[in-house]
Amino acid sequence: MTKSTYNIVGIMSGTSLDGIDLAHISFSFNNKWSFEIHEAETISYTQYWKNTLANLVNFDLQTLKSIDQEYTVYLAQVINVFLRKNQLTKLDAICSHGHTALHQPEQKLTYQIGNLPQLATLVNNTVVCDFRTQDVALNGQGAPLVPIGDRLLFSQFDYCINLGGFANISSEINRSRIAYDICPVNIVMNRYAKKKGFDYDKGGAIAKSGIVNSNLLNQLNNLDYYKDQPPKSLGLEWVDLHVFPVLEVFNLSEENILRTFIEHIAIQISKAIEPNSRVLFTGGGTFNDFLLERIRFHNKFELIKPSIKIIEYKEALIFALLGVLKLNGEVNCLASVTGADFDHSSGVIFNP
Repeated sequence: MTKSTYNIVGIMSGTSLDGIDLAHISFSFNNKWSFEIHEAETISYTQYWKNTLANLVNFDLQTLKSIDQEYTVYLAQVINVFLRKNQLTKLDAICSHGHTALHQPEQKLTYQIGNLPQLATLVNNTVVCDFRTQDVALNGQGAPLVPIGDRLLFSQFDYCINLGGFANISSEINRSRIAYDICPVNIVMNRYAKKKGFDYDKGGAIAKSGIVNSNLLNQLNNLDYYKDQPPKSLGLEWVDLHVFPVLEVFNLSEENILRTFIEHIAIQISKAIEPNSRVLFTGGGTFNDFLLERIRFHNKFELIKPSIKIIEYKEALIFALLGVLKLNGEVNCLASVTGADFDHSSGVIFNP
């Protein structure tokens, strides 16, 4: 290990399009990693960027490369404002996930925009980014990447579940970390909340007013993905192909779609958890009280909500850790999780 303390900014942009999460974090190592989240903020996307990012899968490669350049400049502006606002200097690195444009690991393809070398120059800091590409090249899914952080920072819990665009889970089974995407969450929920004029369904209130459609629920629960064994991962392309068409065929009200989909999420998550486990929940979906109520209806376990900063910024925290591990030349990507040929240290380092 080259260093035992690090001063880092971690950055995450997820498929739910909530915005760009930025978190200033200090790490220290003394037999195990510990951390403290200092300043943290989410910068909401403008309507232009929401529309652009929501349609990335529909653009050809040349257009994507042009958007990548534009997004990199925009991301640098957001980072620089955050650095100036919080007077952050002497950082070891800025560690960024970028924003997923394409994720088709079966085609050996994953592409996150905002991971260009010029980002380091624009923010005048070392940047560690592009964590997925190497894993896909090594025959992995390129996802999920967060489980190494669950192992190193949150090992006291039986399961870690993040409720973002997708629900993903990680746990230690027979001394091996197992993790995968369970099902879509906010990537679907937010779409139908927007049709009611809201960015999201606060607390699950809209869904709670609806009625479960049992035929739709059965179709969702019988999607082939749920029969597959890990490693496995989901992307917007899969939702566009397998979920939205099913929802639209039923021609239900937004309330009933949301109510049915919450039940679907609750069933899929409850099936992934052993009863009486200690389960850490993070991500924006953790604020959906009705969703949590339905998950606990289907399975009895100890549901743990951490601090607001961890709920909202756990992914930014862990991408910061991925960068630290990369800087140290340590494993940050687990073959047991992604299906890659072997554990490896993923990501690229750009200097200004």
